[in-house]
Amino acid sequence: MIRLFRSIRSCRLSLVQTLALVTMLLFSLGAQAQRIQDLANFSGVRDNPLVGYGLVVGLDGTGDQTTQAPFTGQSITNLLSQLGVTIPAGTNMQLRNVAAVMVTAKLPPFSRQGQEIDVTVSSVGNADSLRGGTLLMTPLKGADGRVYALAQGNVYVGGAGAQAAGSSVSVNHLAAGRIPGGGLVEQEVPMRLGDASGTLDLFLKQSDFENARRMVAAINQEFGAPVAAALDGRTVQLKLPANSNDRVTFLARVQGVDVTTERGPAKVIVNARTGSVVLSDTVTLNRAAVAHGNLSIVIDSNPQVSQPNALAGGDTVVVPNADISVQQEGGALQVVQTSADLMDVVNALNALGASPQDLMSILQALKSAGSLNAELDII
Repeated sequence: MIRLFRSIRSCRLSLVQTLALVTMLLFSLGAQAQRIQDLANFSGVRDNPLVGYGLVVGLDGTGDQTTQAPFTGQSITNLLSQLGVTIPAGTNMQLRNVAAVMVTAKLPPFSRQGQEIDVTVSSVGNADSLRGGTLLMTPLKGADGRVYALAQGNVYVGGAGAQAAGSSVSVNHLAAGRIPGGGLVEQEVPMRLGDASGTLDLFLKQSDFENARRMVAAINQEFGAPVAAALDGRTVQLKLPANSNDRVTFLARVQGVDVTTERGPAKVIVNARTGSVVLSDTVTLNRAAVAHGNLSIVIDSNPQVSQPNALAGGDTVVVPNADISVQQEGGALQVVQTSADLMDVVNALNALGASPQDLMSILQALKSAGSLNAELDII
């Protein structure tokens, strides 16, 4: 295996070839069983998003410009009034050490009061950097509008920046940071394992009838009793013990059950924004003929300056001048043979000599012609 990776690294391969080889290496190791906790989630056992609006203070002149972000000045005025400080009306506060931020966090399942959670702080104004700032106490609310946690602490920003004499330099992103353990849970989310009938649903992360059937068989074999039943291609219903401690033990055993999953459907994933193309190992091609050529239009602007004589009394003007050329590469008709193996598919596509961006158009055409035996997913 090590020699094989070295040989791959030493060759100059295209993007599609490299991805295909990695996929083949993974599946060449043989189908391996996966634990249920990697394939499915228990109903109701999930994170809850929290959000809040707050202020970061103590910045070194890198905060919001209150003339362009008036909500920052309004927020600091409201905060000071709650602390007994009155700002005279009409005062123009130039606060360069304060930044308005949005604070986000995830409330883990079964969280209890006093538990610490990580929070993310992001600028909503025009602050240059949150580095060195301190987040003031910020209530974090859930989707129901209730406060579930409070956030406060020093903001950690994984970057640096400097500016002088009109020049600036920055490393990484400076307008967002994190506070590890900066959130304190104040209210718990009611959660119960199972419903009144003593059952709990297990949701597969990807809907598949065969995987649901195999999961039910593996769970029932583990317990030696019909404690699991498939409701559809995504939901498996479990019969829970009556005692709460026995339920925890039961669910722990369910999570640890190994299931040999069925490979998913053949897919070709195309990212139109980045030009990435990923093929699953089950992609095949039928016989087809493809001709491909690039069409490029080049516009070259060469403005000319028309200047009159010294005594002519005219004005100097710029006369636009543009050269337009159209070029088209030749594309010979090539035959794509029937390919039942992923490497054959990769070789057939690379034989067309197309870039990843052109390959997306070819794959869409092959799909429309019925030659590509795979789902084409454009993201």
